[in-house]
Amino acid sequence: MTPPSPADVPGSSGPGTEPLRFGAPGARVAQSPETGPRPSAGGRSPTAPRPDREDGDTGPVPIVGDRPGPPGPRPSEQVSTSVPAPLPEEVSELPTTERPIGGRAGRNLGAAIGVGLSLAAVIVASLLIWRPAFLGVVTAAVLVGVVELTRALEAGRFRAPLIPLLIGALAMEGLAWSRGPTGLVVGFLLTVLAVVLWRLADGPAGYLKDAASGVLVAIYVPLLAGFAVLLLVPDDGAARVLAFIATVVASDVGGYAAGVLFGKHAMARSISPKKSWEGFAGSVTACMIVATPMLALALDGPWWGGLVFGAAIAVSATIGDLGESLIKRDLGIKDMGNLLPGHGGLMDRLDSLLPSAALAYLLLSFLAPA
Repeated sequence: MTPPSPADVPGSSGPGTEPLRFGAPGARVAQSPETGPRPSAGGRSPTAPRPDREDGDTGPVPIVGDRPGPPGPRPSEQVSTSVPAPLPEEVSELPTTERPIGGRAGRNLGAAIGVGLSLAAVIVASLLIWRPAFLGVVTAAVLVGVVELTRALEAGRFRAPLIPLLIGALAMEGLAWSRGPTGLVVGFLLTVLAVVLWRLADGPAGYLKDAASGVLVAIYVPLLAGFAVLLLVPDDGAARVLAFIATVVASDVGGYAAGVLFGKHAMARSISPKKSWEGFAGSVTACMIVATPMLALALDGPWWGGLVFGAAIAVSATIGDLGESLIKRDLGIKDMGNLLPGHGGLMDRLDSLLPSAALAYLLLSFLAPA
């Protein structure tokens, strides 16, 4: 009997060819009379040079599990199939509404200017026409800010009790106007007590973080805003509030302009990569220019007091802006809300004003006492 020719044997392409066994040392490639070399599962001939091999290795494709795969990598070439953790540089890719360093604004500048001028007109009118009207403006802003911050915290599964916070915010602003610093502190303590007691009704699951987030909201929004109300209480309160707000606005405008024109060195890349040291220098300069004549002419303070006041407000406004950016990055959100076109939420405009109000009240108590 005549032995079969090598071409008749399945998996053989000629004399001396062994059947294809993936992964076996020295394995040969199976051939088909019609199609030639049989491609691997990836649609490529196993003998073709692998594009990811620098040495042009054309060795066999070994079995990985139940499918053919690439040749076994060297120990130094092991590749993990797990998703790698983000590199620190990737933090800068998180959403942000801030302008790029040395670039153009990352927001609708026309809408932002229009909204800013409208807010400024409301504030100035309330201060010049009837001072208690400004109390209403502050209270309304605080209530909106509490709602925005509470809802934003829900993105991180922090459920701050909203109702006691809203009631406490009304109490704090009213007591600050009628009872001064003591009333503000009492209102804050009562609000904290109401928050921790209110949260008891929802049980122990998540109690600590929910109650703590409620205390954070009470401190961040109504307590700090209460210092703006304290600035309003004296007879020259309108001038004090105007000096405080104008200096904070100068910080934002000066920092923005200097950052766009000269910004190259990031101040806090992991928190706000688009805020530069050059922009901060512009904030300090602009604050000093605005605060010095206002403190000397409107509040009868020393001229050098304006330099101190301006530099301090520039620092507090920057810290407030970075603080809110840190919260938003931790929560993975872009804005606190969408109430103001070109700005985001109202909290995105209060971020630099709130801590600056407390510092302005303390500094003016020494530099220009009522």
